[in-house]
Amino acid sequence: MIKEKSRTIFKNREEAFHELLSELPLELFSRDETIVLGVSEGGVYFAEELSKKLNCSMDILLTESIYSSVNKELVIAIVSETKEIVMHKALIDAFNIPLDYIYGEADIKYQKNILSYIHKYRKGKHLDRLDNKYVLLVDESVETGLTMMSAVKTVISLGAKNIFIAVPILDNVVYKNLVTICDNIFCPYKIDDYIEMEYYYENVEPFGFEKIEPIMKKIV
Repeated sequence: MIKEKSRTIFKNREEAFHELLSELPLELFSRDETIVLGVSEGGVYFAEELSKKLNCSMDILLTESIYSSVNKELVIAIVSETKEIVMHKALIDAFNIPLDYIYGEADIKYQKNILSYIHKYRKGKHLDRLDNKYVLLVDESVETGLTMMSAVKTVISLGAKNIFIAVPILDNVVYKNLVTICDNIFCPYKIDDYIEMEYYYENVEPFGFEKIEPIMKKIV
């Protein structure tokens, strides 16, 4: 565990992936029963690299942030492509935000954004059922944990047999919360007083549609 505020840990995603790979018990994940899901655009990079190492399938799990009506930069909830919603209760209570607002925003985000992402990345195809699957949820970092919690809730709703999280770096408090809702978390760096992802990566270039599109074309 790193307690001091080191400016960087990884040079780039490639270095972060290799450190993450060293944490994974590869023999646990059989080819036919495992699927790797990237839970963000940057997470797709890790999902593709892990799927190649494990010789298993991969996909992207789509989510959208819901922002406070008081502060448009403050994320108070996440909605996923199966319409699962995870809320930050402390923030919602602190700003006295009505649940009707959150559910209304979730519906708007789903209809306007998530459905367009499903068309963009999977040609309109929704995530398959995950019955009897070992699901490995991956990302380049975890900050508040809301997106990853939403991902866990989503794959549970799709029937996942076992759920694992693999991430190069995450907040130590978030780790303690997430480890209670999945089978295991593989992570080389658990950080006290986590700041933000860019603080720990020397170089993290955008990983947008132009990079994700050719990856997704292989699996759709």
